[in-house]
Amino acid sequence: MSVQIPEPERFRSQAYIEIIDEVSSEQTCVFTAESMNLMQSIAEKGYPLEICGLLVGNGGVDGWHITDVRQVKNLNEERAADRFQLDPEGYQNVDKELRGSGQEIVGVFHSHPDCPAKPSPTDLTSAWEGFVYPIISVCQGQVAEVNCWLITDEVSAGGRFQKLPHQA
Repeated sequence: MSVQIPEPERFRSQAYIEIIDEVSSEQTCVFTAESMNLMQSIAEKGYPLEICGLLVGNGGVDGWHITDVRQVKNLNEERAADRFQLDPEGYQNVDKELRGSGQEIVGVFHSHPDCPAKPSPTDLTSAWEGFVYPIISVCQGQVAEVNCWLITDEVSAGGRFQKLPHQA
């Protein structure tokens, strides 16, 4: 049984449409089954609030290889149902832990409760070029879809999100 994904009107607005590049990337994002399952479990447990976290792995010319995910606190308590602010201390802790391990932080994931797994203009303002951005749509407490995104250009130069094929 598939879960119906609501699409609020704002997702059809020009501001949302303009930040998505309709051409899919030639690169790919490969998750271990464990990392994909953990990311989805974190998103379901956090429902109905937005959760966020870090992707651990490596990146190369062919794309990203994700071996682990780490939940990081969402500091946006005021609008936690539809916004996230990644805790910088959580980021720094994971970064320190990974030093010398051959692994690195390669992206940031977050959930969209009862909304599509599409980026918002707010997501674009906090995105970094070179990172991968999975969004997990969680509807009625269940994962409905996962889409991965990357920035096509620097945000200050009019960057947009491009869909990144993924597999687990």
